[in-house]
Amino acid sequence: PPPHFTPPLHASSLPCLLIMAVLNRTTSSIIIYTVLSLMLLSTKNVASFSGHYQPTSTTQWQRNSKSPAEVDVSVGSTTSSSPFVVALTREEGKNDKLRKALLSNEHIQQLSQSSGVAVDIHEIPCIEHADGPDTDKLVPTLASTQFDYVAITSPEAAKVLVKAWIEAGRPQLGKVAAVGKATQESLKEFGIEVAFVPSKATAATLVKELPLSDAATKEGRSSTLFYPASNKAADTLQNGLEERGFDVMRLNTYDTVPASWDKEQTLLAQSANVACFASPSAVKAWLKNTDGMNKPARAKAACIGETSAEACRKNQWDESDIFYPEKPGVDGWAVSVADALDYLSSITE
Repeated sequence: PPPHFTPPLHASSLPCLLIMAVLNRTTSSIIIYTVLSLMLLSTKNVASFSGHYQPTSTTQWQRNSKSPAEVDVSVGSTTSSSPFVVALTREEGKNDKLRKALLSNEHIQQLSQSSGVAVDIHEIPCIEHADGPDTDKLVPTLASTQFDYVAITSPEAAKVLVKAWIEAGRPQLGKVAAVGKATQESLKEFGIEVAFVPSKATAATLVKELPLSDAATKEGRSSTLFYPASNKAADTLQNGLEERGFDVMRLNTYDTVPASWDKEQTLLAQSANVACFASPSAVKAWLKNTDGMNKPARAKAACIGETSAEACRKNQWDESDIFYPEKPGVDGWAVSVADALDYLSSITE
């Protein structure tokens, strides 16, 4: 071709490349155009494999029999015969963060590879949220009363607070204390700045670490704190802070109730051998819904933190069957699930 000629680098140009090579009738030209053609075909084939995986409520890790070094993610069925079945028990639509953390956990992938069997993940919500006995008091309280602190202990409490705060006209809240990173993120998403987060995501740690209000101390009065809570929340926070001299106002602004399972969810729960708990309410709901099931043993409990783990102890789980991180959080929770699966693998070998 002429010196200024540049072949168009597109897959549709392949016929053109071939014709030019034949017309030139030189070995070097044919070789050059053949190499360019192969490169274009290779690029096209690689591009055809790009895409994104969208997880559903049931996910399965399955070993790739053609390539043992790789693990594929595929959609599971509504029942499971796998020896590794994980139940995600948060309310519907709130299990995605844990699912993603499990899918990226290298230890779980290695376990699936070494055992040659699937690790199934199923969403089986144990709880639902409803209005609490003090729901109607929340908006007028926010609109009329100023507190030194507002304590929010869960993402659901944050959601309820934000809705009422907007309805009340976005009044000044005072300093907001949030228990846990997820709670903090939920508040920030709606423009509520968090002034204090305890070093550990528990109410007991908040009680120990929350400083007295400087303004209250200067004025010679008690630090005031507003606590919009779950109707089922323990008295740990308000009792502990009151013992330290805080003036605490608690409103039970929402409630946590057991979710009802359909037949498929019941069958999945029957096959589960690891249940993931994020609250004592989820533990109680799991026991209520699985009562009377024909199961050889209780599922291992993988808990988000020690509060849920303590609920399992109180409900007669063996200590060896409870797994939880020292510091509550989704990443540590995923590690606890991996530990539970590893334990299952060791006792079934």
